[in-house]
Amino acid sequence: MMSVIKVNELFEQNTPAELAEAYVFPVKLTKKQKEEAVAQLSEARAKLRKEITQEEVLSLKLMRFKLLLEKYIKSTEFKIDYSFGYFLSIYIDTIGKKRTEFADEIDIHETLLSQLINNKREPNESLMIRLEIHSNGTIPALDWLKLVEKKKENYISTDKEIRKVERQFVKNHLAVSF
Repeated sequence: MMSVIKVNELFEQNTPAELAEAYVFPVKLTKKQKEEAVAQLSEARAKLRKEITQEEVLSLKLMRFKLLLEKYIKSTEFKIDYSFGYFLSIYIDTIGKKRTEFADEIDIHETLLSQLINNKREPNESLMIRLEIHSNGTIPALDWLKLVEKKKENYISTDKEIRKVERQFVKNHLAVSF
């Protein structure tokens, strides 16, 4: 809690308008006032929920998905569970579609969709573009590509066996190092 001396310093260094704009000062409420504030807030939230359209709900859900995907893509951490299939499954759930309906909407066979979701197949560029078009540009094809590339990047940087196998094909490597 801020001491009285610091509060006085704030008033000496700033105008009341600047303080009002920059700080939130704690207010002590009685139990009854807290209950009234909670009731008013609940009422306001319920009113907003009634006024929001299905299209707005879908937009908000898609934005949440987009932020989740972008956050993972930008992170340096690789999570094996955060695969293309994982995010595709979340996308389908986010838009509230059944898998069969979604497969039909992007014109792929249900079996292929299942293989993609279960990480049995890798997506091609056409599919990523279809996903971008399906989301009306909300989720760019490049984000889907970056997700796939993140997996490949991890594989190349961590798989020691592939280096052993590929070493036999290099006949004369450079003697320089950095």
